[in-house]
Amino acid sequence: MKQLILGGARSGKSALAERLAAATALPVTYIATAAAGDAEMARRIDHHRERRPPSWRTVECPLELAATLARHAADDQCLLVDCLTLWVTNWLMRDDENAWRMQRSALLDALDTLPGEIILVSNETGSGVVPMGELTRRFVDEAGWLHQAVAVRCERVILTIAGLPQILKGEAL
Repeated sequence: MKQLILGGARSGKSALAERLAAATALPVTYIATAAAGDAEMARRIDHHRERRPPSWRTVECPLELAATLARHAADDQCLLVDCLTLWVTNWLMRDDENAWRMQRSALLDALDTLPGEIILVSNETGSGVVPMGELTRRFVDEAGWLHQAVAVRCERVILTIAGLPQILKGEAL
């Protein structure tokens, strides 16, 4: 099963994804897309790291997400990607439109064929005001388009609000 878990900052989306991954009873590979660019982000990464069971394998993947998923996906595995919006940010900061388009297409193509359990976490950015800066508007647009395309490929889509999962697509938890 493929699942997309969306939510705002501190909505509980990562904790929900971790509970769902643990509930599969499969070996879990946590695919982390964050890069610690400053002390505050390093603390956030440490917080996520501390929450994970020691038996989970962690793979750091700021850019080559489709290839990483293909390398680790298997019928008897659960992959948890946290998070897609950080991955989008990493690509947009590289300012290489062609590379971003290729990576986005590669991810969407991979999602159609990956075996095993796949849980994707992402920040819902479309519920706020339209940002003033060009790069920020592009980020919101790219994240929104990616979420739509990923949601089509997932059997379950969940919006998390205040720690409460709202099923948008698929079976209840």
